[in-house]
Amino acid sequence: MDKKNLNKIQKILFKEKKRLDKELSVFAKKGKHGKSDYQSKFPDFGDQSDENAREVAAFEERLTMEKILEKEMRDVLDTLDKIEKGKFDGKCKYCKNDIVPARLVARPTSSTCIECKKKFKGES
Repeated sequence: MDKKNLNKIQKILFKEKKRLDKELSVFAKKGKHGKSDYQSKFPDFGDQSDENAREVAAFEERLTMEKILEKEMRDVLDTLDKIEKGKFDGKCKYCKNDIVPARLVARPTSSTCIECKKKFKGES
């Protein structure tokens, strides 16, 4: 992977980290178990039974979003860590071929090439 593409990917990842942090901070606070750990806040809509039911439903939605966004954050942080340690090579974890730079720019956390991704999804 050339330095220019690597720098471009790193910038995209920093931007993505910032976006994820911002999204998570709307309904969650930083947890105690690492950089990608968040704890959803329980909403308070009031004391009436219908408000309590809405609180539980909203909290369940928040937990689902938290898990999804935490996974994305872990992927971003892992990829940034690999870049910083010089271990990011832009190769597919299955076939060991280079992942095309356009794919990595579009989705910097990709660890598989398009051919392998299609194969494992049953598309080829």
